[in-house]
Order: sequence, then C-alpha cells, then structure tokens
Amino acid sequence: MYIEDKNCLNCNKIIRGRSDKKYCDDYCRNTFNNLKKFDENSSKGVYLRQLNINWKILDNILEDGVETVRIPKDRLLRQGYDFKFRTHEFTNSQSKKYIYCFDYGYLELEEDWVLVVRDLKSKRPLDRFG
Repeated sequence: MYIEDKNCLNCNKIIRGRSDKKYCDDYCRNTFNNLKKFDENSSKGVYLRQLNINWKILDNILEDGVETVRIPKDRLLRQGYDFKFRTHEFTNSQSKKYIYCFDYGYLELEEDWVLVVRDLKSKRPLDRFG
C-alpha cells in the first residue's frame, strides 16, 4: 500500500504520523491559525506569512547554541525560503551587508553560499506578528 506524503500547511515540510495530521508541530499550527485572521489576499497577510516561514527555516538551521552556519543558498530555496522578504538589513564596518528576518539573518558569500547568523544583540522575538 502506498501512502502519499503530506506537507505542513504552514512551512511545507513533510509530515510524518497520523493520516489526518495537517501541521508538523504546534508552532506551525499556531502560526497558521494566527495568520489566518489576516486577509490572505492583503499584502500584510502574505508578507507576514512568508516572513514567518523564512524565520522558521532559519531557526531550524541554527540549532541551540550555534551562532553561524555556512550552507548552500539552494538549501534555503528548497525549504521554501523567499529572499524577497526581510525585516531589516545591516552593513558592518567591512561593508558586508547582512539581510535579516527578525533575529536571524544571512550574508551572501561566494558561489551561491550564505552564512546564516543569529543576531546576538536581540533576544528571541516575543511577538513576530506586530
């Protein structure tokens, strides 16, 4: 018997477990339902939804205690990261531009690699929806 893989409605990650499961974890379930109150056709709803998807992808890449990881840019794209959506940018004293999604960011490196970083100055955001 072939069981078709289902994807999380929020982050699009493959779901394992019960056949009626819709989300990979409580975070995705809560995020999906919180964002549902925004009009999905409005620019704010679409923008916030993709920012949260981007944030979760970066959060999964940087495990607890790890501050930087060098990965292929393609890995982010395959997981659903959209480079058009960002919260802010920072240019350091060496003129390197970091692109941020809340408290996580990346620096574009040579040959389609990125350095994913955690913003050490800020704590985890309490409310990424406001």
